[in-house]
Amino acid sequence: MSEALAGRYATAFVDILFSPDAPLSPDQAIEELRSFDAMVSSSADLHHILNSPAVSRPRKRAVVAKIAEEAGLSNILRNFIFVVIDRGRPSMIHALRLKVEEFIDAKRGVARAYVTTAAPLQDGEKAAIAGELSQISGKQVHCDFQLDSSLLGGVLARIGSTVYDGSVRGKLAALKSRLTA
Repeated sequence: MSEALAGRYATAFVDILFSPDAPLSPDQAIEELRSFDAMVSSSADLHHILNSPAVSRPRKRAVVAKIAEEAGLSNILRNFIFVVIDRGRPSMIHALRLKVEEFIDAKRGVARAYVTTAAPLQDGEKAAIAGELSQISGKQVHCDFQLDSSLLGGVLARIGSTVYDGSVRGKLAALKSRLTA
């Protein structure tokens, strides 16, 4: 799956969401897209139906229409998913959700930071990290936190293509590099 391709689909969808006569707010679109992505991720049967070449596109559309109706998803999101299915790209749904969120944030002047820590953080610590990253980047920052015990300690943050490595693992790797040079 090409990230550039996901970007093209996401750009078109986000442009619709920010048009003056948008039928759905960007926040509602994110919520609905997250909900649909969670359904696909949590159901092996649904994942198989959407990604199997043995299942016809009309059948996939019928399944999505039924799910959209039961879950109360908007017509605009349902139609977006139909386009993805019609183009043979249902495996991109998760990547599309991430791109849509990224592009909506960019239109709002918000940066998304992916923060990895070795241990769970308290809410105050999360807020402090978000504040520091906002100050460094000069933008409002929303953080997505995840755990990775291999960091040993500290924080690893990525905003766009910039990585801020304050992890123990990163410092040990830098020290090793200096000592072996």
